[in-house]
Amino acid sequence: MHTARNKKKLVARVRRVRGQIEAVERALVTEQGCEAVLHTIAAARGAINALAAEVLCGHVEDHLGVPRIPAKERSAAAGELSRVLRQFVA
Repeated sequence: MHTARNKKKLVARVRRVRGQIEAVERALVTEQGCEAVLHTIAAARGAINALAAEVLCGHVEDHLGVPRIPAKERSAAAGELSRVLRQFVA
């Protein structure tokens, strides 16, 4: 599984996301201006999007990009990917 194989890298990204979210909280607690808060929120959103992209790309490579995967498994992986992508764009 790609998430297990890339566990260290993904956990590091999660920690960066956590740091970004904590920065949003600090910005609010310290009553920083709207522009600073929004900038910090944008950075947090960028961090979570980068994490999602990493997992999604790994999924595509592992479950759709390997020629030896049987058609039935490939089809199931494509359906799963479609469901996940719908959640991201909704």
